[in-house]
Amino acid sequence: MSIHACLKILRPQQWLKNLMIFFPPFLSGSMLDSQVSVNGMPAFIAFCLASSSGYILNDILDSEKDRLHPQKKNRPLPSGVLNPKAAATFAVLLLCVGVGLAAMVSPPRFMFYLVLYLLLTALYSLKIKDIPLLDVFFVATGFIVRLQAGGEAFAVSISDWLFLSVFLLALFLSIGKRLTEKRNLGGDANLHRKSLGGYPDGFLEGSMYLTGGAVLVTYSMYTLSRNYLFYTVPLCCFGLLRYIMRVKSGLSGDPTESLLKDVPLLLVGLVWVIIIGWRLYIL
Repeated sequence: MSIHACLKILRPQQWLKNLMIFFPPFLSGSMLDSQVSVNGMPAFIAFCLASSSGYILNDILDSEKDRLHPQKKNRPLPSGVLNPKAAATFAVLLLCVGVGLAAMVSPPRFMFYLVLYLLLTALYSLKIKDIPLLDVFFVATGFIVRLQAGGEAFAVSISDWLFLSVFLLALFLSIGKRLTEKRNLGGDANLHRKSLGGYPDGFLEGSMYLTGGAVLVTYSMYTLSRNYLFYTVPLCCFGLLRYIMRVKSGLSGDPTESLLKDVPLLLVGLVWVIIIGWRLYIL
């Protein structure tokens, strides 16, 4: 079992999603509090290891289908670089270390959210990923669990508008990813991901527009409840439209890949962080 294969199966680029646990303290102006410095790294690493164990489980279950996929066939399991038994052992090890780190985070309800996240990902991999609509709703719920875990770890309450904004944004991005998968795989889409065959033509595109508009509304309401944030609404609008343009142009709808490889989206994200950081921590 090579180090390169182990690193690849972890999907470390997807750990970017786990930064969601820092949203509550960052947006509340408490990012520099002692509780963040104590709980921050154990909480973040716990979710990274937990999410990677979930990715490995998903890869084990999908290895046969992935061998027929134009991109996924190069992953360690479908390519034969790793065998399923070694991958399963690695996943269990990651899970144990992740749970151990979560136990270090106070208060103990953080552990509840980590276990809930593990349950959701296991259910997703075993069955839910094949059911239209439920598949994208489960992915979006995973982001909400991360958000709630961050609020618990850093003693920050999650506002209703932030909850809705994060959920709808995650749903928007998940739908965009499904749309690109269905388009790129064509008639073979349901062979690689069964749920794709259950989405009628035009449904995913319309749903992406619907949820994108809903994100803009809920985020605007969130900023109005915190008047120092309303300057970032145009950034939100640009980011949503840029992602839609990217998907409609035939590029990848994967959220992590879109953020890391699309320069305008990356700049929007950085400017958003800078504006809020400047207003909350410098002015």
